[in-house]
Amino acid sequence: SPLPSLKREMRNLSEECSLEPVTVSMAYVYFEKLVLQGKLNKQNRKLCAGACVLLAAKISSDLRKHEVKHLIDKLEERFRFNRRDLIGFEFTVLVALELALYLPENQVLPHYRRLTQQS
Repeated sequence: SPLPSLKREMRNLSEECSLEPVTVSMAYVYFEKLVLQGKLNKQNRKLCAGACVLLAAKISSDLRKHEVKHLIDKLEERFRFNRRDLIGFEFTVLVALELALYLPENQVLPHYRRLTQQS
């Protein structure tokens, strides 16, 4: 399955962009929710992963404009999609998540623990 390798890419990219482990953990939860809803397919899974990282970074970090641009550049480079597609898909993911970007601690903590133990 390509999903574990996509999550690994999400983590590596987040580390390159100096995002906190809690941000990556939130992105994982968003991504897994999309998987469980059956929203992923071969055509959109990289866009889903990228949009989850972008949304998590925006909601959990105090990013400046140039940092968001850098993150989008990295996402575009790593996942090989167009930034216009990513920005459009960000809204699609937001709707699929029912705008619920603030997550309960019990959903984020298992991923956070795993990430901080791996580092």
